[in-house]
Amino acid sequence: MSSQPTHELSDHLDSDILEQADQIRRERLSKRAKAQQEAEAALTRPHAKRAVLDEEKVLVGNLIGEDHVNYVLMYNMLTGIRIGVSRCQAKVKRPLTDDDFTGRHKFSFDIVGNELTPSAKYDFKFKDYAPWVFRELREEYFRLDPADYLLSLTAKYILSELGSPGKSGSFFYFSRDYRFIIKTIHHSEHKFLLSILKDYYHHVKTNPHTLLSRFYGLHRVKLPRGRKIHFVIMNNLFPPHRDIHETYDLKGSTVGRLYPEEKAARNPRAVLKDLNWIDRHKQLELGPEKQAFLTEQLRSDLEFLKKVNVMDYSLLVGIHNMQRGNRDNLRSNTLKVFSPDMPRMRRRASLGKATKHEAFAIRKAMRESDPKALGAETTKLPDEEPVDDRQYFLFYQDEGGYRATDEFNAPQATIYYLGIIDICTPYSISKKLEHFWKGLRADRHKISPVQPVEYAQRFFNFLTAVMRGGAGGERFKAA
Repeated sequence: MSSQPTHELSDHLDSDILEQADQIRRERLSKRAKAQQEAEAALTRPHAKRAVLDEEKVLVGNLIGEDHVNYVLMYNMLTGIRIGVSRCQAKVKRPLTDDDFTGRHKFSFDIVGNELTPSAKYDFKFKDYAPWVFRELREEYFRLDPADYLLSLTAKYILSELGSPGKSGSFFYFSRDYRFIIKTIHHSEHKFLLSILKDYYHHVKTNPHTLLSRFYGLHRVKLPRGRKIHFVIMNNLFPPHRDIHETYDLKGSTVGRLYPEEKAARNPRAVLKDLNWIDRHKQLELGPEKQAFLTEQLRSDLEFLKKVNVMDYSLLVGIHNMQRGNRDNLRSNTLKVFSPDMPRMRRRASLGKATKHEAFAIRKAMRESDPKALGAETTKLPDEEPVDDRQYFLFYQDEGGYRATDEFNAPQATIYYLGIIDICTPYSISKKLEHFWKGLRADRHKISPVQPVEYAQRFFNFLTAVMRGGAGGERFKAA
């Protein structure tokens, strides 16, 4: 039999397929053009601009445009946290594996959105590091309610006026209820935290009342053609319902560890240092029982810090005088609200090149409307103790802190807010060089950078010396 009819049939089918494909392409092009026109018309008509202006009316204070670098950064952090954490949270719990400590989830956000991520005001990429590990830390050991955590971190932000870059160049932001801190960190700190994460996890697991910073999440934001910004979410030691009348950062080092007293007199939120503590004759007023608890926990935490080769950490001490109370209103006088508008949760049924036209139209409308998205207004913080995770932990049970006691363990009128902070500085080559150079000009045992075992011992000796009944801090002063 001849194969000619078969070839003719095949040619005829190929021709029909090509004709149908051309027809589909023409229909798609027509739909894309129509979608672009409708998107531009809807987004550029006057009432759309009025809606943006109406949203601005609720904002109070000095407005900063959306092109402000900190606004964009915070918006992207906020969006990424909400999606990344909620996606992990939605999955059924399972036991951790070794891979979870190095795992990471990646998300790409753009102005249109897709099946995995909602639309966002800016294009950026977000990375969530070791999400399963941090989820277990939050829920099992730090006793955080998942819903409260997400709610706290995805609404208004309290931006501290003291959160401008310091020596480290990091920014600090607070969640709307003042419970959590978002801190940008250097890439080296990020890498180091990941490298010690397994040890940190096991320490927290066996030391539920640890004084170490509580890490709730580690993330990264990457802007288009921009640098990568790493940040960590951690606990705020200071409570939302109590003014902190004095703040100290204690290292046990006394070389260069003095905040000018004349500046401190003008700045009630100044962070004072070791020499200020010594010169003011301060001591941790704790009775035998509470002193024993604190000493034992310090000893345990310092063993961990020695094991991971860390130094340069400090004990942050916030002091609240209960007789003075909140009458000075220190919190409300020094905090501002940062309140970006968040995108609606929206998914697209399908992805296609047509979405590029919508994205172009949205960007064009946003440029023309020139939205002002950041409000700076005073926020009112609560005067009553909120019910949260602090109630479960020994050093945070007294109004969110550790209340002073006398020699008979009876409560006194002072509350201490204590925690070991800045625990991601290893004794690296740069720190060894710093130790060498500073040691040429001062007592090398009293400068801040010393090797981890010596640092931990000096830290412990200093803190026990400045507790009630101790020898005091005078002997730690440089000659």
